[in-house]
Amino acid sequence: MSLHSYTVAQNTTENPRQTEYRLFAQVTRALLESQKEDSKSPLAKAVHWNRRLWLALQADCAMESNVLPDETRAGIISLAIWVDKHSRKVLRGEAKIEPLIDVNRSIMEGLSA
Repeated sequence: MSLHSYTVAQNTTENPRQTEYRLFAQVTRALLESQKEDSKSPLAKAVHWNRRLWLALQADCAMESNVLPDETRAGIISLAIWVDKHSRKVLRGEAKIEPLIDVNRSIMEGLSA
């Protein structure tokens, strides 16, 4: 089976929570792997990927058509803002990456519940 066929099959069998979980797992794995590298490039790529994921979540939660409860949407938006600020500190060498990993893992736990 080609990669495209696999991706199409996967996308048709996953529900949105499963897709979000898979994305968080991939990004979190990249964050973890970046810690093993001597180069800053993998760290920067992983942190930027994580920021893009959170920015997408923030934009989705800001839409009035989002069906999540207002309190949940506000919490996700607040987390996204924190992720952006902390990510900039990580990239400047002023903070550790572990809190980003911890937040992602907490979200993954919620998605798998």
